[in-house]
Amino acid sequence: MKLNTGNNVKNTYRWFILTLSVLVMLFAGIIYAWSILKVPFESDFGWTKQQLSLNFTLTMCFFCIGGLVGSFLSHKIGVKLASLTSAVLAGSGMALTGFLNSGNVVLLYLTYAVMAGLGIGIAYNVIISTVSAWFPDKKGLCTGCLMMGFGASSLLLGNLAESAFQSGLAFRGTYILLGVALFVVLGLISLFLKRPEADTFLPTAKKKVNSSTEVFESKDYTTKQMLTRFSFWRAFVLLAFATAVGNSVISFARDLALSVGAQVTLATTLVGVLAVCNGLGRILTGTMFDILGRKKTMLIATILTIVAAGITLLSVITGSLPICIIGLCLTGLSYGSCPTMVTAFVSAFYGQKYFATNFSIMNCNLICASFIATVCSSLLESFGGYTAPFILLLALGIIAFILNLSLKRP
Repeated sequence: MKLNTGNNVKNTYRWFILTLSVLVMLFAGIIYAWSILKVPFESDFGWTKQQLSLNFTLTMCFFCIGGLVGSFLSHKIGVKLASLTSAVLAGSGMALTGFLNSGNVVLLYLTYAVMAGLGIGIAYNVIISTVSAWFPDKKGLCTGCLMMGFGASSLLLGNLAESAFQSGLAFRGTYILLGVALFVVLGLISLFLKRPEADTFLPTAKKKVNSSTEVFESKDYTTKQMLTRFSFWRAFVLLAFATAVGNSVISFARDLALSVGAQVTLATTLVGVLAVCNGLGRILTGTMFDILGRKKTMLIATILTIVAAGITLLSVITGSLPICIIGLCLTGLSYGSCPTMVTAFVSAFYGQKYFATNFSIMNCNLICASFIATVCSSLLESFGGYTAPFILLLALGIIAFILNLSLKRP
Protein backbone atom coordinates (compact mmCIF):
# COMPACT_ATOMS: atom_id res chain seq x y z
CA MET A 1 0.00 0.00 0.00
CA LYS A 2 1.44 3.36 -1.02
CA LEU A 3 0.97 5.77 1.82
CA ASN A 4 1.19 9.04 -0.12
CA THR A 5 -1.60 8.40 -2.63
CA GLY A 6 -4.16 10.49 -0.79
CA ASN A 7 -5.05 12.27 2.41
CA ASN A 8 -7.55 9.59 3.48
CA VAL A 9 -4.98 6.79 3.24
CA LYS A 10 -2.38 8.88 5.04
CA ASN A 11 -4.74 9.94 7.83
CA THR A 12 -6.09 6.42 8.29
CA TYR A 13 -2.62 4.95 8.61
CA ARG A 14 -1.19 7.51 10.99
CA TRP A 15 -4.16 7.28 13.38
CA PHE A 16 -4.05 3.49 13.16
CA ILE A 17 -0.35 3.36 14.04
CA LEU A 18 -0.86 5.84 16.89
CA THR A 19 -3.73 3.80 18.35
CA LEU A 20 -1.75 0.56 18.12
CA SER A 21 1.32 2.22 19.60
CA VAL A 22 -0.65 3.53 22.61
CA LEU A 23 -1.72 -0.09 23.29
CA VAL A 24 1.88 -1.27 23.04
CA MET A 25 3.09 1.50 25.34
CA LEU A 26 0.44 0.43 27.84
CA PHE A 27 2.20 -2.93 28.14
CA ALA A 28 5.71 -1.46 28.02
CA GLY A 29 4.96 0.86 30.95
CA ILE A 30 4.68 -2.12 33.30
CA ILE A 31 8.20 -1.41 34.57
CA TYR A 32 6.75 1.64 36.37
CA ALA A 33 4.53 -0.63 38.49
CA TRP A 34 7.59 -1.65 40.52
CA SER A 35 6.04 -0.65 43.86
CA ILE A 36 3.51 -3.45 43.21
CA LEU A 37 5.70 -5.92 41.32
CA LYS A 38 8.38 -5.87 44.05
CA VAL A 39 6.05 -7.15 46.80
CA PRO A 40 6.73 -10.91 46.33
CA PHE A 41 10.49 -10.36 46.48
CA GLU A 42 10.15 -8.47 49.74
CA SER A 43 7.64 -10.80 51.40
CA ASP A 44 8.73 -14.20 50.02
CA PHE A 45 12.45 -13.71 49.43
CA GLY A 46 13.23 -11.30 52.26
CA TRP A 47 15.18 -8.89 50.08
CA THR A 48 15.53 -5.45 51.69
CA LYS A 49 13.89 -2.20 50.61
CA GLN A 50 17.29 -0.80 49.60
CA GLN A 51 18.08 -3.85 47.44
CA LEU A 52 14.73 -3.51 45.69
CA SER A 53 15.10 0.27 45.39
CA LEU A 54 18.42 -0.29 43.67
CA ASN A 55 16.66 -2.53 41.15
CA PHE A 56 14.34 0.34 40.20
CA THR A 57 17.33 2.67 39.85
CA LEU A 58 19.14 0.18 37.62
CA THR A 59 15.97 -0.33 35.58
CA MET A 60 15.79 3.39 34.87
CA CYS A 61 19.50 3.43 33.95
CA PHE A 62 19.14 0.61 31.44
CA PHE A 63 15.86 2.07 30.20
CA CYS A 64 17.82 5.21 29.25
CA ILE A 65 20.66 3.18 27.76
CA GLY A 66 18.03 1.29 25.78
CA GLY A 67 16.88 4.60 24.32
CA LEU A 68 20.37 5.25 22.97
CA VAL A 69 20.60 1.69 21.65
CA GLY A 70 17.17 2.08 20.05
CA SER A 71 18.28 5.22 18.22
CA PHE A 72 21.38 3.42 16.93
CA LEU A 73 19.51 0.28 15.89
CA SER A 74 16.71 2.13 14.13
CA HIS A 75 19.28 3.84 11.89
CA LYS A 76 21.37 0.72 11.31
CA ILE A 77 18.80 -2.05 10.91
CA GLY A 78 15.51 -0.15 10.65
CA VAL A 79 12.65 0.43 13.05
CA LYS A 80 11.02 -2.97 12.43
CA LEU A 81 14.04 -5.03 13.46
CA ALA A 82 14.82 -2.64 16.30
CA SER A 83 11.29 -3.15 17.64
CA LEU A 84 11.64 -6.93 17.28
CA THR A 85 14.92 -6.78 19.22
CA SER A 86 13.12 -4.96 22.02
CA ALA A 87 10.44 -7.67 22.04
CA VAL A 88 13.01 -10.42 22.58
CA LEU A 89 14.88 -8.56 25.33
CA ALA A 90 11.86 -7.24 27.26
CA GLY A 91 9.81 -10.42 26.94
CA SER A 92 12.58 -12.81 27.92
CA GLY A 93 13.79 -10.54 30.75
CA MET A 94 10.36 -10.30 32.36
CA ALA A 95 9.65 -14.02 31.90
CA LEU A 96 13.02 -15.07 33.35
CA THR A 97 12.29 -12.96 36.44
CA GLY A 98 9.54 -15.46 37.16
CA PHE A 99 12.11 -18.25 37.53
CA LEU A 100 14.18 -16.51 40.23
CA ASN A 101 14.71 -17.88 43.71
CA SER A 102 15.82 -16.16 46.89
CA GLY A 103 19.49 -17.02 46.38
CA ASN A 104 20.92 -14.00 44.59
CA VAL A 105 19.37 -10.57 44.11
CA VAL A 106 21.90 -9.84 41.34
CA LEU A 107 19.92 -12.15 39.06
CA LEU A 108 16.90 -9.85 39.56
CA TYR A 109 19.05 -6.93 38.44
CA LEU A 110 20.10 -8.90 35.36
CA THR A 111 16.67 -10.08 34.23
CA TYR A 112 14.38 -7.21 35.25
CA ALA A 113 16.69 -4.18 35.19
CA VAL A 114 19.15 -5.05 32.43
CA MET A 115 17.15 -7.20 30.02
CA ALA A 116 13.59 -5.90 30.49
CA GLY A 117 14.72 -2.31 31.15
CA LEU A 118 16.97 -2.28 28.08
CA GLY A 119 14.29 -3.84 25.85
CA ILE A 120 11.57 -1.44 26.93
CA GLY A 121 13.97 1.50 26.54
CA ILE A 122 14.64 0.46 22.93
CA ALA A 123 10.91 0.19 22.23
CA TYR A 124 10.19 3.54 23.91
CA ASN A 125 12.65 5.43 21.72
CA VAL A 126 11.77 3.66 18.48
CA ILE A 127 8.01 4.03 18.90
CA ILE A 128 8.01 7.68 20.00
CA SER A 129 10.50 8.89 17.38
CA THR A 130 8.77 6.96 14.58
CA VAL A 131 5.13 7.68 15.38
CA SER A 132 5.71 11.36 16.19
CA ALA A 133 7.15 11.79 12.68
CA TRP A 134 3.62 11.15 11.36
CA PHE A 135 2.19 14.06 13.38
CA PRO A 136 4.10 17.28 12.63
CA ASP A 137 0.81 19.13 13.10
CA LYS A 138 -0.13 17.50 16.42
CA LYS A 139 3.21 16.60 17.95
CA GLY A 140 2.22 17.44 21.51
CA LEU A 141 -1.04 15.49 21.30
CA CYS A 142 0.69 12.51 19.68
CA THR A 143 3.44 12.22 22.27
CA GLY A 144 0.94 12.91 25.05
CA CYS A 145 -1.22 9.97 23.95
CA LEU A 146 1.82 7.67 23.76
CA MET A 147 3.02 8.81 27.19
CA MET A 148 -0.48 8.38 28.59
CA GLY A 149 -0.49 4.73 27.54
CA PHE A 150 2.95 4.25 29.09
CA GLY A 151 1.93 5.92 32.34
CA ALA A 152 -1.47 4.20 32.69
CA SER A 153 0.14 0.76 32.77
CA SER A 154 0.60 0.84 36.54
CA LEU A 155 -3.14 1.14 37.07
CA LEU A 156 -4.32 -1.47 34.59
CA LEU A 157 -1.55 -4.06 34.45
CA GLY A 158 -0.24 -3.27 37.94
CA ASN A 159 -3.59 -4.04 39.56
CA LEU A 160 -4.02 -7.13 37.39
CA ALA A 161 -0.59 -8.31 38.50
CA GLU A 162 -1.55 -7.68 42.14
CA SER A 163 -4.62 -9.90 41.69
CA ALA A 164 -2.63 -12.53 39.80
CA PHE A 165 -0.11 -12.75 42.66
CA GLN A 166 -2.98 -13.89 44.90
CA SER A 167 -4.35 -16.36 42.34
CA GLY A 168 -3.12 -19.73 41.15
CA LEU A 169 -0.61 -18.00 38.90
CA ALA A 170 1.33 -16.70 41.92
CA PHE A 171 4.23 -14.36 41.24
CA ARG A 172 6.11 -16.78 38.96
CA GLY A 173 3.21 -17.34 36.59
CA THR A 174 2.42 -13.63 36.60
CA TYR A 175 5.92 -12.62 35.54
CA ILE A 176 6.02 -15.30 32.84
CA LEU A 177 2.64 -14.14 31.51
CA LEU A 178 3.82 -10.52 31.48
CA GLY A 179 6.92 -11.59 29.55
CA VAL A 180 4.85 -13.38 26.93
CA ALA A 181 2.52 -10.38 26.61
CA LEU A 182 5.47 -8.01 26.12
CA PHE A 183 6.95 -10.23 23.44
CA VAL A 184 3.64 -10.46 21.58
CA VAL A 185 2.72 -6.76 21.58
CA LEU A 186 6.23 -5.51 20.77
CA GLY A 187 6.50 -8.13 18.05
CA LEU A 188 3.11 -7.03 16.70
CA ILE A 189 4.07 -3.37 16.43
CA SER A 190 7.23 -4.34 14.53
CA LEU A 191 5.00 -5.55 11.67
CA PHE A 192 3.45 -2.11 11.15
CA LEU A 193 6.02 0.40 12.36
CA LYS A 194 7.55 2.55 9.60
CA ARG A 195 8.59 6.12 9.06
CA PRO A 196 6.70 8.30 6.55
CA GLU A 197 8.31 8.33 3.13
CA ALA A 198 10.09 11.47 1.98
CA ASP A 199 7.28 12.40 -0.43
CA THR A 200 4.44 11.64 1.97
CA PHE A 201 2.22 14.69 2.39
CA LEU A 202 1.52 15.47 6.04
CA PRO A 203 -0.20 18.58 7.46
CA THR A 204 2.11 21.03 9.17
CA ALA A 205 1.59 22.82 12.46
CA LYS A 206 -0.01 26.25 12.22
CA LYS A 207 2.20 28.94 13.70
CA LYS A 208 0.45 31.17 16.22
CA VAL A 209 2.55 34.21 16.97
CA ASN A 210 1.75 36.24 20.08
CA SER A 211 3.57 38.12 22.79
CA SER A 212 4.65 34.89 24.52
CA THR A 213 5.78 33.04 21.40
CA GLU A 214 9.47 32.20 21.23
CA VAL A 215 10.96 33.49 18.00
CA PHE A 216 14.22 31.92 16.93
CA GLU A 217 15.63 30.34 13.80
CA SER A 218 14.58 26.73 13.40
CA LYS A 219 17.64 24.51 13.01
CA ASP A 220 18.50 20.82 13.15
CA TYR A 221 21.26 20.39 15.73
CA THR A 222 23.47 17.33 15.74
CA THR A 223 23.92 15.61 19.08
CA LYS A 224 27.42 17.09 19.40
CA GLN A 225 26.10 20.58 18.73
CA MET A 226 23.26 20.08 21.21
CA LEU A 227 25.66 18.99 23.95
CA THR A 228 27.70 22.19 23.54
CA ARG A 229 24.63 24.39 24.19
CA PHE A 230 24.17 25.70 27.73
CA SER A 231 20.41 25.53 27.12
CA PHE A 232 20.69 21.73 26.93
CA TRP A 233 22.40 21.37 30.30
CA ARG A 234 20.01 23.74 32.04
CA ALA A 235 17.08 21.77 30.66
CA PHE A 236 18.74 18.46 31.52
CA VAL A 237 19.19 19.40 35.18
CA LEU A 238 15.73 20.93 35.60
CA LEU A 239 14.10 17.88 33.99
CA ALA A 240 16.18 15.53 36.16
CA PHE A 241 15.10 17.36 39.33
CA ALA A 242 11.44 17.62 38.27
CA THR A 243 11.39 13.94 37.27
CA ALA A 244 13.04 12.92 40.55
CA VAL A 245 9.96 14.02 42.50
CA GLY A 246 7.61 11.63 40.71
CA ASN A 247 10.23 8.93 40.23
CA SER A 248 10.93 8.79 43.97
CA VAL A 249 7.27 8.73 44.95
CA ILE A 250 6.51 5.96 42.45
CA SER A 251 9.19 3.76 44.02
CA PHE A 252 7.53 3.90 47.46
CA ALA A 253 3.96 5.07 46.74
CA ARG A 254 2.28 2.03 48.29
CA ASP A 255 4.34 2.20 51.49
CA LEU A 256 3.80 5.97 51.73
CA ALA A 257 0.04 5.51 51.66
CA LEU A 258 0.26 2.79 54.32
CA SER A 259 2.32 5.11 56.54
CA VAL A 260 -0.52 7.66 56.76
CA GLY A 261 -3.18 5.10 57.63
CA ALA A 262 -4.37 3.65 54.31
CA GLN A 263 -5.56 0.05 54.29
CA VAL A 264 -3.62 -2.37 52.06
CA THR A 265 -6.33 -2.44 49.38
CA LEU A 266 -6.57 1.35 49.28
CA ALA A 267 -2.78 1.72 49.20
CA THR A 268 -2.61 -0.55 46.15
CA THR A 269 -5.45 1.37 44.51
CA LEU A 270 -3.65 4.66 45.14
CA VAL A 271 -0.67 3.36 43.16
CA GLY A 272 -3.13 2.97 40.30
CA VAL A 273 -4.57 6.44 40.89
CA LEU A 274 -1.04 7.82 40.74
CA ALA A 275 -0.62 6.03 37.41
CA VAL A 276 -3.88 7.46 36.03
CA CYS A 277 -2.80 10.98 36.96
CA ASN A 278 0.59 10.21 35.43
CA GLY A 279 -1.15 9.31 32.17
CA LEU A 280 -3.44 12.34 32.30
CA GLY A 281 -0.46 14.60 32.97
CA ARG A 282 1.22 13.34 29.83
CA ILE A 283 -1.68 13.97 27.48
CA LEU A 284 -2.65 17.28 29.14
CA THR A 285 0.92 18.55 28.87
CA GLY A 286 1.08 17.49 25.24
CA THR A 287 -2.12 19.40 24.48
CA MET A 288 -0.85 22.43 26.39
CA PHE A 289 2.32 22.45 24.31
CA ASP A 290 0.20 22.64 21.15
CA ILE A 291 -2.02 25.43 22.54
CA LEU A 292 0.13 27.47 24.94
CA GLY A 293 3.64 26.83 23.64
CA ARG A 294 6.78 25.65 25.43
CA LYS A 295 7.41 28.53 27.86
CA LYS A 296 4.00 28.63 29.52
CA THR A 297 3.63 24.85 29.59
CA MET A 298 7.00 24.22 31.25
CA LEU A 299 6.34 27.05 33.71
CA ILE A 300 3.02 25.50 34.76
CA ALA A 301 4.59 22.03 34.98
CA THR A 302 7.45 23.11 37.26
CA ILE A 303 5.09 25.05 39.54
CA LEU A 304 2.92 21.93 39.78
CA THR A 305 5.99 19.90 40.79
CA ILE A 306 6.66 22.26 43.73
CA VAL A 307 3.01 22.18 44.83
CA ALA A 308 2.89 18.36 44.58
CA ALA A 309 6.00 17.89 46.73
CA GLY A 310 4.82 20.49 49.25
CA ILE A 311 1.35 18.99 49.71
CA THR A 312 2.70 15.46 50.02
CA LEU A 313 5.22 16.68 52.61
CA LEU A 314 2.32 18.27 54.51
CA SER A 315 0.46 14.95 54.49
CA VAL A 316 3.50 13.21 55.96
CA ILE A 317 3.90 15.82 58.71
CA THR A 318 0.21 15.77 59.64
CA GLY A 319 -0.37 12.06 58.99
CA SER A 320 -3.39 12.97 56.86
CA LEU A 321 -4.58 10.37 54.36
CA PRO A 322 -6.86 12.78 52.40
CA ILE A 323 -3.99 15.24 51.93
CA CYS A 324 -1.74 12.34 50.90
CA ILE A 325 -4.26 11.32 48.23
CA ILE A 326 -4.29 14.88 46.87
CA GLY A 327 -0.48 14.93 46.94
CA LEU A 328 -0.23 11.63 45.06
CA CYS A 329 -2.66 12.85 42.40
CA LEU A 330 -0.71 16.09 41.90
CA THR A 331 2.58 14.16 41.89
CA GLY A 332 1.21 11.92 39.15
CA LEU A 333 0.18 14.93 37.06
CA SER A 334 3.55 16.64 37.53
CA TYR A 335 5.49 13.46 36.82
CA GLY A 336 3.43 12.85 33.70
CA SER A 337 4.42 16.27 32.38
CA CYS A 338 8.15 15.43 32.45
CA PRO A 339 8.52 12.95 29.55
CA THR A 340 6.23 15.07 27.39
CA MET A 341 8.39 18.10 28.19
CA VAL A 342 11.47 16.14 27.11
CA THR A 343 9.93 15.23 23.76
CA ALA A 344 8.49 18.64 22.96
CA PHE A 345 11.54 20.57 24.20
CA VAL A 346 14.05 18.56 22.16
CA SER A 347 11.88 18.82 19.06
CA ALA A 348 11.35 22.58 19.44
CA PHE A 349 14.94 23.51 20.32
CA TYR A 350 17.03 21.03 18.33
CA GLY A 351 14.90 19.97 15.36
CA GLN A 352 13.68 16.69 13.87
CA LYS A 353 16.59 15.44 11.79
CA TYR A 354 18.58 14.09 14.75
CA PHE A 355 15.59 13.81 17.06
CA ALA A 356 15.87 10.09 17.91
CA THR A 357 19.42 10.40 19.27
CA ASN A 358 18.94 13.83 20.84
CA PHE A 359 15.75 12.63 22.54
CA SER A 360 17.46 9.55 23.99
CA ILE A 361 20.33 11.72 25.32
CA MET A 362 17.96 14.15 27.03
CA ASN A 363 15.94 11.23 28.36
CA CYS A 364 19.03 10.14 30.31
CA ASN A 365 17.92 12.65 32.94
CA LEU A 366 16.01 9.61 34.23
CA ILE A 367 19.31 8.11 35.36
CA CYS A 368 20.00 11.10 37.60
CA ALA A 369 16.39 11.09 38.79
CA SER A 370 16.53 7.38 39.65
CA PHE A 371 19.70 7.85 41.72
CA ILE A 372 17.91 10.62 43.61
CA ALA A 373 15.12 8.09 44.26
CA THR A 374 17.77 5.80 45.78
CA VAL A 375 19.02 8.69 47.95
CA CYS A 376 15.43 9.26 49.13
CA SER A 377 15.20 5.57 50.02
CA SER A 378 18.40 5.89 52.08
CA LEU A 379 17.04 9.00 53.83
CA LEU A 380 13.89 7.04 54.61
CA GLU A 381 15.94 4.28 56.21
CA SER A 382 18.20 6.71 58.11
CA PHE A 383 15.50 9.02 59.49
CA GLY A 384 12.73 6.44 59.80
CA GLY A 385 10.13 8.56 58.02
CA TYR A 386 9.24 10.39 54.82
CA THR A 387 9.83 13.96 56.04
CA ALA A 388 13.51 14.13 55.05
CA PRO A 389 12.98 12.65 51.55
CA PHE A 390 10.19 15.13 50.80
CA ILE A 391 12.17 18.12 52.05
CA LEU A 392 14.84 17.13 49.53
CA LEU A 393 12.26 16.67 46.75
CA LEU A 394 10.66 20.05 47.52
CA ALA A 395 14.08 21.74 47.29
CA LEU A 396 14.76 20.04 43.94
CA GLY A 397 11.38 21.22 42.62
CA ILE A 398 12.22 24.82 43.55
CA ILE A 399 15.62 24.58 41.81
CA ALA A 400 13.92 23.15 38.71
CA PHE A 401 11.54 26.14 38.65
CA ILE A 402 14.44 28.62 38.91
CA LEU A 403 16.33 26.88 36.10
CA ASN A 404 13.20 26.93 33.97
CA LEU A 405 12.91 30.72 34.33
CA SER A 406 16.46 31.11 33.00
CA LEU A 407 16.00 28.75 30.02
CA LYS A 408 16.70 30.57 26.75
CA ARG A 409 16.88 29.81 23.04
CA PRO A 410 19.64 27.36 21.97
